[in-house]
Amino acid sequence: MSLWTPSGEHEVGGRPDPAQPDDRRQPPGAGGGHDGGDPGGPGPDDLDVDSLRRQLAEAPADVVVANHCYGLFELAAVYLSDSPPRIENARLAIDALGFLVDGLGERLGEAHPALRDALAQIRLAFVQISAAQDEGRPRQDGAAGGSSPEGSAG
Repeated sequence: MSLWTPSGEHEVGGRPDPAQPDDRRQPPGAGGGHDGGDPGGPGPDDLDVDSLRRQLAEAPADVVVANHCYGLFELAAVYLSDSPPRIENARLAIDALGFLVDGLGERLGEAHPALRDALAQIRLAFVQISAAQDEGRPRQDGAAGGSSPEGSAG
């Protein structure tokens, strides 16, 4: 699990985040600062969670929420760039981003215009990638093209 602060993201104890790519996860004891003691125990270089919480509390909420929006954008991009694209996972990340950006609007502060543009770009990419993926699928009625339910007659 990671905690965002104005100085960046920091790993803290707990379960691994399933949304985080495997190459960024570290098993217990793999981080620096352990002196050969308990591999799962804290080492001298481990982060002080109370200090991180204080830093987070000092950050303006619009900055923290905007950071989460950028994370949702990145998550959607990862799903869309997968081979084959993971369309339903991307759709959920894009919808979540849309709810935040469209719903909060100007409350996101100076990040709002950039987030609005990013949302438009990822939505366009989603439409293009899902359309390209649908072109290769046979329709349910046997005709070539998309897989819309309207094409299936019972």
